[in-house]
Amino acid sequence: MDETPFGDDTLHEECGVFGIFQRTDAAAVVTLGLHALQHRGQEAAGIVAHDGTQFHVERHAGLIGDTFTKASVLERLPGHSAIGHTRYATTGGGGLRNVQPFFAELSAGGFAVAHNGNITNALTVQRELQRRGSIFSSTSDTETILHLVATSGARAFVDKLIDALSRLEGAFSLVGLSANSMIGVRDPLGIRPLVLGEFEGSLILASETCALDIIGAEFVRDIEPGEMAVVTESGVESIFPFQSRRPRFCIFEYVYFARPDSNVEGRNVYDIRKKIGIELARESHVDADVVVPVPDSGVPASIGYAQEAKLPFELGIIRNHYVGRTFIQPTDSIRHMGVKLKHNANRKMIEGKRIVLVDDSIVRGTTSQKIVQMVREAGASEVHMRIASPPTSASCFYGVDTPEKAKLLASRMTIEEMAEFIQVDSLAFLSIDGLYRACGETGRSKISPQFCDACFTGDYPTSLTDQDGQDNVRQLSLLGGAG
Repeated sequence: MDETPFGDDTLHEECGVFGIFQRTDAAAVVTLGLHALQHRGQEAAGIVAHDGTQFHVERHAGLIGDTFTKASVLERLPGHSAIGHTRYATTGGGGLRNVQPFFAELSAGGFAVAHNGNITNALTVQRELQRRGSIFSSTSDTETILHLVATSGARAFVDKLIDALSRLEGAFSLVGLSANSMIGVRDPLGIRPLVLGEFEGSLILASETCALDIIGAEFVRDIEPGEMAVVTESGVESIFPFQSRRPRFCIFEYVYFARPDSNVEGRNVYDIRKKIGIELARESHVDADVVVPVPDSGVPASIGYAQEAKLPFELGIIRNHYVGRTFIQPTDSIRHMGVKLKHNANRKMIEGKRIVLVDDSIVRGTTSQKIVQMVREAGASEVHMRIASPPTSASCFYGVDTPEKAKLLASRMTIEEMAEFIQVDSLAFLSIDGLYRACGETGRSKISPQFCDACFTGDYPTSLTDQDGQDNVRQLSLLGGAG
């Protein structure tokens, strides 16, 4: 039985990471940083702190505000440096054993690691390690990193980590913590974000700039694709140990995942989402009376659409932000009512009007179907749906919890069939070139694309070793969702 009103018909970024080095109240600062990154994962969180002598580990299911803000928890995390992680579990990947950061006592000393992304050859590497005697305590691909570090023949610890990461494919933006350093690394393509910040003399690594804002920290720069930033008492040493490649940052971070108040790769997310709406209006104008966003992710694009189309913008749908993920729906009639737990139509703004309904994406289509039904019941005379991204027609293997391809509506229906399925008068998606234009490019280069857009194009920028030859496109779910 689905536990959410829409059967969880959304895409989920699987985690956010945050770390601070040389700060007396390190764990408390990390807690605040993770709170700002809560949108990147709501299932569980963990923090590892080091007090100069030993490491302390806390991992809990639930939201940051429900767990780590308790004084008793923070008291168990003394230390001057700490890293943290907040995650959304993939199918079959729940349970505290998969909550990050992971920590192990290695021959080179204690080491903790938290990871955003997905390692696409982790299952293959894990099986090789198991044949050599490694014992895994989780189903997460992140634990593979610890085993590779532990078994590396390199002498220096940083060289061990480089050796470990050079064996991996896929996407990884990670923070690591040893007794005397904090390390931030991005994969050579820079698929997932990672930034460097500074707060009252202490250096910070975080998934997004909004996590710096919450504590009043200063943004220093993005960690570069392929960069390993080693933070010690002496400052930051940058190493580029991997073969240089043209970056392929995840374009869906701009569409949906990143917080609109973040600056990602030199671009303001809110500004890009407004430009997406402008491009969408230019490409798919329709005669209408009002533009209505599907909250909250559709709001900035709706504003841009309304401005370009010279139509009124109205909050014709109101979102309830206090809906939990475990609402029990015991009967069909109650389950049907459950749709209004999360969204409710604002009848006065809708009744008798031709509305343009703007959303960020369509996944399975069940959410769109029920939203459309709701606004029609509120009296809309016409419903025209506009989607602020191209059709999501392929699974993501780089840190996004995506349904298998067969369950993606756009993989098995034409746009006309999708329109009929969700019962709208018209349906249009932003073109891939329109999305690139909104991000400041002239269009998508067919020879060398500027972003990772595999969920729209099926053009995967790395090898998918664990996926190749598998009939089940969810093979990587067995890894438990790196984050």
